[in-house]
Amino acid sequence: MKQALRPQKLAKPLKRAVDLPVWADLGLRLGGAFALVMFVVLVHWIDRDGLKDTHDGTVSFLDVFYFTMISITTTGFGDIAPVSDKSRLIEAVIVTPIRFAVIFIFVGTAYNYFIRHSWESWRMKRIQERLSDHVVVLGYGVSGSEAVQELIARGMDPACIVVIDPSSARLRLAERQGCNVLEGDATRDETLNAVRVDAARTILVSAGRDDTSILIVLTARHLAPGVPITVVVRADDNELLARQAGADNVINPVRFTGRLLAGSAEGQHIAEYMSDLASVDGRVQLVERPVRPEEIGKPLDQLTTGKGVRIYRGEQCIGFWEPGAAMLEAGDVIVEIAVTP
Repeated sequence: MKQALRPQKLAKPLKRAVDLPVWADLGLRLGGAFALVMFVVLVHWIDRDGLKDTHDGTVSFLDVFYFTMISITTTGFGDIAPVSDKSRLIEAVIVTPIRFAVIFIFVGTAYNYFIRHSWESWRMKRIQERLSDHVVVLGYGVSGSEAVQELIARGMDPACIVVIDPSSARLRLAERQGCNVLEGDATRDETLNAVRVDAARTILVSAGRDDTSILIVLTARHLAPGVPITVVVRADDNELLARQAGADNVINPVRFTGRLLAGSAEGQHIAEYMSDLASVDGRVQLVERPVRPEEIGKPLDQLTTGKGVRIYRGEQCIGFWEPGAAMLEAGDVIVEIAVTP
């Protein structure tokens, strides 16, 4: 990975999920500050006899409002001042804490919506522009979230994973894992271009519906013709459509579960071993890698890194029992069972 990743001038920037819409949160903050100011105006109006106006000697409601704003902002011109003991006590005990509260609200608001927001937007755009060799996960439902957790468990930096989903709630879960997230429709060119799918290491598609997943594969293949795509489909008759759409790997969880169940009927340890192979938490795992220079010319069963079970030689798939496994060739891709580190 040409790393500069860590949760594009591109159509959309990456963003971080928030609990409240920005304007709703801003409205609550400003509403709270306004309510505190109005409370101080009311206190000053009730205690207006304890205030002295050096200009005309009369304290009107406008004078009270003016004095409140000057007092809250700590400006203080001295033209209106508390003169009675009661008024000074009110200023010290009630108004001063409210003054600090209002200042903190405004400072916090300025930080959240101007300083931090601008910084985060700038930082995420820089990240987005440098995305490369990353894993793009399109759909963060059950399958997508499990895939992300497994990738992280296998040692992948979460900052190298970009998750796209239309649900802000699901994206918050992905964000907690440390992934980059983007809320949007993965069937649109604009959304996929925003995460630079053409520069990705691989694309994982699990939209929850076969028709949506296949449409996403079509879009992704059009934008990233050389990037491997894996998709989850649940109906047997959609597997061929997914491959025709451009998927390199098609996973049918229903069929796979059925095979595990059938295997369990033949022996109590088969399903357990299959699960062991599929997870990084198991004692062994399946590893796919290119043949090493020192292995060329050797038979598959003489690998020292694990138990070789299959060779992919161009379009040909060779099992460990077949004649082609007697000698490894340059360009071969090996699938082996290796001990989990």
